[in-house]
Amino acid sequence: MQLAASGLMNKQIAGQIGLSEITVKIHRGQAMRKMGARSFADLVRMAQALEPVGDR
Repeated sequence: MQLAASGLMNKQIAGQIGLSEITVKIHRGQAMRKMGARSFADLVRMAQALEPVGDR
């Protein structure tokens, strides 16, 4: 989530963590559905709200 929230594209994230671009896209979509996020920006805000204050 941190890589995506930092503005990296799926292809860049995939290269950094050794997955295919499609896998990254699928995981992002699943996270959005599970969290009820309407947009990626919503998902990032939700993730930041769940993050402990000291880790921000």
